[in-house]
Amino acid sequence: MQFLRRSLLGLFLLSVTVALLGLAGQMVWSAVQSRMAAPQRPPVARERVFAVNVVTPQPGTITPVLTTFGEVRSRRTLDLRAPAAGRVVELAPGVEDGAAVAEGQLLFRIDPTDATAARDIARADLARAEADLRDAGRLLELARDELAAAEAQAALRRQALDRQSSLTQRGVGSEAAVETAALALSAAEQAVLSRRQALAQAETRRDQAEAAVARQRITLAEAERRLAETAVHAEFAGTLSDVTLVRGGLVTANERVARIIDPLALEVSFRLSTTQYARLLDPDGALIPAPVEIALDVLGLEIATRGALSRVSGTVGEGQTGRLVYARIEAPRGFRPGDFVEVRVAEPALEDVALLPATAVDSFDTVLVVGAGDRLELAPVEVLRRQGDAVIVRAPEVMGRDVVAERAPMLGAGIRVRPIRPAPAAEATQAAAAGGVRPAAATPEAATLIELDPERRARLVAFVEGNTRLPPAVRQRILAQLSEAQVPAQVVERLEAQMGT
Repeated sequence: MQFLRRSLLGLFLLSVTVALLGLAGQMVWSAVQSRMAAPQRPPVARERVFAVNVVTPQPGTITPVLTTFGEVRSRRTLDLRAPAAGRVVELAPGVEDGAAVAEGQLLFRIDPTDATAARDIARADLARAEADLRDAGRLLELARDELAAAEAQAALRRQALDRQSSLTQRGVGSEAAVETAALALSAAEQAVLSRRQALAQAETRRDQAEAAVARQRITLAEAERRLAETAVHAEFAGTLSDVTLVRGGLVTANERVARIIDPLALEVSFRLSTTQYARLLDPDGALIPAPVEIALDVLGLEIATRGALSRVSGTVGEGQTGRLVYARIEAPRGFRPGDFVEVRVAEPALEDVALLPATAVDSFDTVLVVGAGDRLELAPVEVLRRQGDAVIVRAPEVMGRDVVAERAPMLGAGIRVRPIRPAPAAEATQAAAAGGVRPAAATPEAATLIELDPERRARLVAFVEGNTRLPPAVRQRILAQLSEAQVPAQVVERLEAQMGT
């Protein structure tokens, strides 16, 4: 009985389903017949309108910023070399990499035994030469006295000869007496000649003794100089680097044992293309002292300072192009020679120009301008500079008009658009960020320096030394900054923020 009841219910549901399918088929068929019987009407075409972001350029004065990368170097770097070979017998405390030294400070001393012996020998030789000079002086005085006596004797002999000759003429004397007086005069003149020769020899000996004394004095001065060079002092205040000295170690002559770097006389060197370099010249062809901003990235934090262009390299360099330019750093605190930094050079200001997004200008230096009826028009512009994601253009015909900020393949002349204009403040901020031009109030000055108390400094140093995620070079640079009397405030804030997290 239950089976019969279920069978009848199933048959009833099947009949209802078939009836509904038949009704649906009838409705579809009727709709198709009505559609086919209806008269054909042409479709109505509607114009497509695109929404676009627009900017309104205004003429003004813009200072282009030339961005490049360079290396920090010191204008005063001195190689310390061993003046002589020997053993290092004295090494000043704190002579190690990164240590600060004062001007005139003793750094190390080489064994002065040989130099001292050479100086003493030179002194003894000088004393002997001076004794020889005194002896030569006394002999010269004696030779002069002997010459004077010989000349006086010759004068007496000449008077005697004259007297005998006078007596002979008067018939009193004899010819033999005259001959005897003449022979005596000749002997006296020969003695004068001998004394003159002895005087010349004495003068020559005196001159040789004076030359020997001068030579020995030079030798003594050389020996004293070599002895003084065994003690090496710092020529100027700076920081030591590349120190290879150790007490008791042997050094060779002219071996480089360390370097002194002046950390306050820093500059940055960077290379520019010839076109970029030409923009930084005055009408006379000289490099202008354009302001420069030097930025160093430390742990994602930028330490910036200011500077100015100072000079350009005299040669291009083999295999190089462009120009190598140098800029002095006004506040070098926080920078070290060898730092790879970003350099931003302010070029001469451009007048009657505007800043547009780079996506608004195509490869043919044209832009799309919203014209009458919100339809696009093609307008040419003169591209002067490219500033990151923006371009500086000069185009009087598009100033004050809406320019499409982002070109798309479906946009072109005659296309109708719906312009979307940004707020004035947002537009200025976006333009400045796109071009890499910072507002005057946001331009970073030299890094702010603060003094740390010993406990706070020790806590930061321990955190940096224990942070294994930092590269060794970055860790060393931060530790060097923390070791100074004043530390950049931005570095301290960044480290303390990481300690808190």
